[in-house]
Amino acid sequence: MTVLKSDVAIFNIVLENSLFFALATSFFILIGWAWRNAKPYDLPKPLPGWFRIWFLTMQIGGIILPLVGLVWVIWQGYFNAAIVLVSYFVMLVLQILSESLSLRWFHSFVFVMIPYLYLPYRVWQLYQGLMLLNSVSELEWIRNLLLIEIVLWTGNYALDLSQLPRLVRWEVRDEIVSS
Repeated sequence: MTVLKSDVAIFNIVLENSLFFALATSFFILIGWAWRNAKPYDLPKPLPGWFRIWFLTMQIGGIILPLVGLVWVIWQGYFNAAIVLVSYFVMLVLQILSESLSLRWFHSFVFVMIPYLYLPYRVWQLYQGLMLLNSVSELEWIRNLLLIEIVLWTGNYALDLSQLPRLVRWEVRDEIVSS
């Protein structure tokens, strides 16, 4: 069994995640304060029909599969792989917490902005994990899992971008204007 141990890599992961969270949270607080007099924000209702399928896909692909990977790498003693997946989960939980607080507690439009910062960072985070684990042949399935996660979260980001007009309630014309 090959165990990667690099205190520098671990320090860099923790430092980078901490800096990202501090900067992102500061940004959200600043924007929330700047727009504090805006009307309270709530999600547009009703939710689209595909929402349940997307939500289930993200729970299975974004939580359950990486959790299986985390349990396996801990069981097998791959410390750096565990750090990569733990940092993934920490940032995911912080994103969900930020979204919950901004939407449910503050009813802030900041809710809409959160994924647009966290998701590109998550893809970067997964890519860095992939590069860190690239030299360990026993971790091929974990590297494949990280690749799947990159594709999944990139798709999620594209879906979020496609829903931006709905989230900001841009009006839709009732009739198509012909040229």
